[in-house]
Amino acid sequence: MLNTYFPIGRKFTFLVVILAVFCSLNVYSQKNGNNAEVNIVFTSDAHYGITRAKFRGDTNVPGYQVNAAMISQINTLPATNLPSGAAVGPIDYLIQTGDIANRMEVPIQSAATSWSQFEKDYMHDLNLTAHNGKPAQLLVVPGNHDISNAVGFYKTMNPLTDPTSMVKIYNLMLKPKKPMTNEAYNYATDKINYSRNIKGIHFMFITLWPDSAERIWMQKDLDTVSKTTPVVIFCHDQPTCEAKHFTNPVPPHLITAKDKFENLTAEYYKEGSTASKDDGSTDIEQRGWVKFLKAHPNIKAYFHGNSNWNEFYTYKGPDNDVDLNVFRVDSPMKGKYSAKDEKLLSFQLLSLDPRTQLLTVRECLWNTDPLNKTQKVVFGQTKTVSLKVE
Repeated sequence: MLNTYFPIGRKFTFLVVILAVFCSLNVYSQKNGNNAEVNIVFTSDAHYGITRAKFRGDTNVPGYQVNAAMISQINTLPATNLPSGAAVGPIDYLIQTGDIANRMEVPIQSAATSWSQFEKDYMHDLNLTAHNGKPAQLLVVPGNHDISNAVGFYKTMNPLTDPTSMVKIYNLMLKPKKPMTNEAYNYATDKINYSRNIKGIHFMFITLWPDSAERIWMQKDLDTVSKTTPVVIFCHDQPTCEAKHFTNPVPPHLITAKDKFENLTAEYYKEGSTASKDDGSTDIEQRGWVKFLKAHPNIKAYFHGNSNWNEFYTYKGPDNDVDLNVFRVDSPMKGKYSAKDEKLLSFQLLSLDPRTQLLTVRECLWNTDPLNKTQKVVFGQTKTVSLKVE
């Protein structure tokens, strides 16, 4: 039938056109479909409510100004050239791992005020487009300051509690049919745990740290994916956690100035009756976490904030019997090093190649020339790890 309507010359031309269309669609699919690289911006510890001692020629600069400046620099990232010479291109996600609000110790502002400032910067002024042409997705988990504002603290806060940032993150990420309210929020039951499958990689987002209670949810979530699916974890605390973040082991398990536990995890601290000045050992608690890692060798990487500087390292566990790729990120307000030297301020760019399952993480120094309003992001340390499950 084809020869009836198409002489040989026309038939050949028709087939060439069809082949060209197919090839162009295939190339488009590779660039924009399942094989497209995924770009993710990662930052943490915004700490709205406090000030930086020095920033861009000014002193006592409020958190909302510093965070706004960082968002402005993040917006320039797609056009920034990588060391290869190619532009970074579309950004698919921005991940923020908590401490949106600073703890409301007098005279720090309320969590509600801090959230409104965060919302303006990270949800309205962020101007990033993903590979699919839609706005980049914002993924958030809470930090210890957000939680303390909700449950209370042993130092005086004003107001005594304000769960606004916890409630807003809960509604934003879990999207309940009936939105959570400040009045109804219960930290003991309303944890912010969720996951996303992105180009064959399972991303888990958990509340604070993978303690024994969090691992119950994590196990149920991991049961939904293949054991050969790579898993990446995002949370606030480093893999070692902090002793003071556990629940007071002394009955009646209250938050007290004497014991200095903050009751942020459901797990009781097992190694003493007070959180010591140096935060104490967490070896016992870590061993439960390490056991979980050994049972799930497809957990390939871990990202966190809390201790606030850029570092790519390997978590070995208290007994040096596990290897986990870990990425610690800086804070715009409380960086261990960048608080003193603003030229070290940074966030991270994660680039995932779904075909090879290689993940490249780049330090993005965003304030290397503080007085230059047109300065560009400068790439610092870089590390590439394989997420393949052997």
